[in-house]
Amino acid sequence: MKNDGQALNADLRLRVAVDSLAMEWTPSPGGHVLRKRVHLAGPAEAGQVTSVVRYQPGARFPAHDHPGGEEILVLEGIFSDEHGDWPAGTYLLNPEGFRHGPFSREGCTLFVKLRQFPGTDRRHVAIQTGDLPWTPADRPGIRIKPLYQQAPYTDRTRLERWEAPGQVGQIDFAAGAELFVLGGGFADDYGSYQQHSWLRIPAGGSLRPRGTEPCELYIKEGGFTYLQQD
Repeated sequence: MKNDGQALNADLRLRVAVDSLAMEWTPSPGGHVLRKRVHLAGPAEAGQVTSVVRYQPGARFPAHDHPGGEEILVLEGIFSDEHGDWPAGTYLLNPEGFRHGPFSREGCTLFVKLRQFPGTDRRHVAIQTGDLPWTPADRPGIRIKPLYQQAPYTDRTRLERWEAPGQVGQIDFAAGAELFVLGGGFADDYGSYQQHSWLRIPAGGSLRPRGTEPCELYIKEGGFTYLQQD
């Protein structure tokens, strides 16, 4: 994938934190669809990208394919396509070869990752995360909801709930990780992270959260394998 100089937070060696709520919405080519990009590697409209996306009421995209796959977590409202209506809390993985024409009748907000899931044999996933039980993790004070993992692919995605971030202790990410705060917040030695903050921890990095209030996060590990390095 050729980089056209539009790279944003594309150096995987760096620790990155972005408060997306402090960013301005910018228009996308789709019209009535706004976005806040936190990561881009490659061409501006055809590269690997991670964004918070807002569909205004009645917004829609023409039917299109998804080379490199697409991952969506519905944050607010109802996201729709010809395959169904996907309310807040829905997790979608649309693999290579998947085609749809997305829209939203009343508007919605999404966390979206594009072109980061190569492999034509990946399964299509549609999960209403609110229907999943929280299960204890191997670390006290953490509960999880697994969302996606499929051999032989290295990426694995889950939701985590930290009952008290300051009691979690140090979390090591040998292969690096991306985190997106869904609710609540936490702090560490580098700053504080509230709802809709995005963090990327480089391979071999760690996180030692602080805080006393519960928070919920989207976490992806093993995804660096499929990311273009700036």
